Amino acid sequence: MRSNSSTIRTHRAVTTLAALLAGALALTACSGSDNDKKDDGDTSGAPTGSTVTLPKLNGEKLEVAAVWTGTEQKNFKQVLAEFEKRTGAKVTFVPAQDPIINFLGSKIAGGQPPDVALLPQPGAVKQAVHKGWAKPLGADALKELRKNYSPGWQDIGKVDGKSYGVYYKAANKSLIWYNAKAFENAGAKEPKSWQDLLTAARAVYDSGVTPFSVGGADGWTLTDWFENVYLSQAGPEKYDQLAQHKIKWTDPSVKQALTTLAQVWGRKDYVAGGADGALQTEFPASVTQTFTGGDQPKAAMVYEGDFAQVNIGDTKAKVGTDAKVFPFPAVGSGAPVVSGGDAAVVLKDSKAAQALATFLASPDAATIQAKLGGYLSPNKNVPESAYPNEVQRTIAKALIASGDDFRFDMSDQAPQAFGGTPGKGEWKDLQDFLKNPKDVAGTQAQLEKDAAAAYGNGS
Repeated sequence: MRSNSSTIRTHRAVTTLAALLAGALALTACSGSDNDKKDDGDTSGAPTGSTVTLPKLNGEKLEVAAVWTGTEQKNFKQVLAEFEKRTGAKVTFVPAQDPIINFLGSKIAGGQPPDVALLPQPGAVKQAVHKGWAKPLGADALKELRKNYSPGWQDIGKVDGKSYGVYYKAANKSLIWYNAKAFENAGAKEPKSWQDLLTAARAVYDSGVTPFSVGGADGWTLTDWFENVYLSQAGPEKYDQLAQHKIKWTDPSVKQALTTLAQVWGRKDYVAGGADGALQTEFPASVTQTFTGGDQPKAAMVYEGDFAQVNIGDTKAKVGTDAKVFPFPAVGSGAPVVSGGDAAVVLKDSKAAQALATFLASPDAATIQAKLGGYLSPNKNVPESAYPNEVQRTIAKALIASGDDFRFDMSDQAPQAFGGTPGKGEWKDLQDFLKNPKDVAGTQAQLEKDAAAAYGNGS
C-alpha cells in the first residue's frame, strides 16, 4: 500500500482545479504558437539557453528503459540526444514491456539492468526500492527536484522518506476529446455533468455516429474511466481509502460507480464495435478512429489524458479546431482531477546515471519534449510557451496552478499485480465488466479477491 500526502487533499481544491481547467479550455478554440519566448534562467557554467550544469561524460554509456512506443518514444529520444550533445555520453533507449517491474527483474537476473528506468506507477517505484534495485537520487538531482517541483510531486517519488523518483512526465487523466464536426452535426454541446454527457451521447447517436470509442484492449484505460467516476461520485476521502485498500471493493461506493459506468459501457450501440470491438481496440487506435473517416468517424468521443494529442497528431485532425476537449464531467458534486506520471529512477549508481536524472529533473529536458506535443510536465519552471498549442498550454497551466491539489491515478498507487499488469487484477476485471456490465456484484467480488491477494503480499 502507498499513502502519499500529495493525494490527501480537499474536495474543494480538486473541484477548483476542475473549474479552472473548464474555464480555460472554453477559451481554447484554436491552435496557436508562441514559441518565440525562451527560458533564460542560465546557470553559471551551463551552455547558452540552459538552466543546469552537467558533467563531461565522454566515453560513458547509458541505457534507459521505458515502456514508451511510437511517437512518444521518438520524442523522448530527442531529449536523450540533447543529453548526449551536452555531456558526450552515449545513451541507448531500451524498449520495455508492461509490467516494467517484471521486465526489469529479468534484466537484473541476467546481470544487465538498464542504468535508468522510467516507472509508470508509484507502486512500481516502491517495489524497485524494496527489491534493492533503485538507488537514491544524488545531491545534484535533489537540487533540481527541489527547485522545479511542488512538494506533492517530490513526495510521490519518495519511499520511506528518501527521494528515488524524478517525475519527468505527468498526465491530466480527466479529459474527454471529441470530434468537433460530429458534435456540430449532432447539435451536441460540451457537457458539464454526467447527465449532460449522456444527453450529448444520445444526440450524437441520433445523428448516426457512435458516441464513444473505448480502448478496451488496454485495461489501464478502463481503470482511468472508473477512477474519474469514483472520485467525482464517492469523493476524495473514499478515493484515498480505496487506493490504500482501507475499504473493500465490495463497498457500496464501488457498486454505485460501476452502475454509473454501465450507463455507457452497457449500451453496446454507444461503444464503437460494441464490447467485443472495444476489447480488441488498443488505446492509440481508440483515438485515431475518433478523428478519421470525415463525417462518419467510428466514434465522436474518446476518453483519455492530455497525451492523446500524440495520437491525434497521427491523423489530419488539428487539436483545438477538429479535435476539441472538455474536462471529465461531474458525476457527483464536483468534476474529478486525476493525474498520472512516469518517474525516472536510477538503477545503476554512477556519475552518468545521476547526471541523466539531474537533466530529467531540469526544465531543459522537459522543454524539449513539450515543444514536440502530446506531453505534460509537472516541472513548474517549464515555460508555458514551450507547449505547441493553446489547448496544451492551458492543460499545463492548470496542472502547475493546482500545486498539490490533485489525486494520483488509483491503480498506479496499487501493487503492480493488481493495478498494473495486463491480463490480471483490476485491468482484467474491468475488461470482464466491459464485456458484461450487468454483473456488478460479480465484478466487485473479483476485484476484492484480486486486491486482497495483491495488497496482502506486502507490495
